[in-house]
Amino acid sequence: MHEFYAYFFNYIQPKNRIMESIICIDGVVGAGKTTLGEILANELNFHFFREPVDDNPLLDKFYHDQERYSFPIQVYFLNKRFRMLKEAEKMSACIMDRSIYGDVIFARLLMENAKMSKEEYNLYEELLYNMLEHISRPRLMVYLDITVENAIKRIKERGRDYEQIVERNYWEKLNGHYTGYFEKYNFSDLLVIDVNEVDVRKSAEDRRYVLDLIKDKLRVLETV
Repeated sequence: MHEFYAYFFNYIQPKNRIMESIICIDGVVGAGKTTLGEILANELNFHFFREPVDDNPLLDKFYHDQERYSFPIQVYFLNKRFRMLKEAEKMSACIMDRSIYGDVIFARLLMENAKMSKEEYNLYEELLYNMLEHISRPRLMVYLDITVENAIKRIKERGRDYEQIVERNYWEKLNGHYTGYFEKYNFSDLLVIDVNEVDVRKSAEDRRYVLDLIKDKLRVLETV
């Protein structure tokens, strides 16, 4: 998988222009992207683009029948994320809860697991590449690094029914893809935060620690 992501980042690049106003937060399911995104947006007074999950009509169906819904759900996310970025370009500042830049992670895993056909994946990949050529780079990508064990624990605590039926093997493979992707990531400046011992939901100290890491990174970027 690492070879694929090396190819991915060498083959396609977004525009060289950086969208100074956009910060993206990424990480595996359960890493705490949405919670941190809301806190950071409130701290910086930025607009928050929530990942299109809660109102997604395909998500529950996908988890119960991945072979049937893998391709349509990936196209759904791709379309929504592209639209969000177009809206974001018109704003002064915003936070992205996951983004189009890392969308290939899920599609690639689904194809490797034979949940999406190679023909569907090739079509998806072509759509993604075409979109990436028309958008700019984010100012900063924040990657929340977490172990599979801790991610699963948080997924169980969250209690979404459709996530509870997913086998551990899927989460392990997903985590492996995230590792491979962010080892090769070069679309923008990257900040990796280990959140295994951090809980921004419950701990004010942890919250301040993470916010300070991000704000310090942004201050450094302002001098570049």
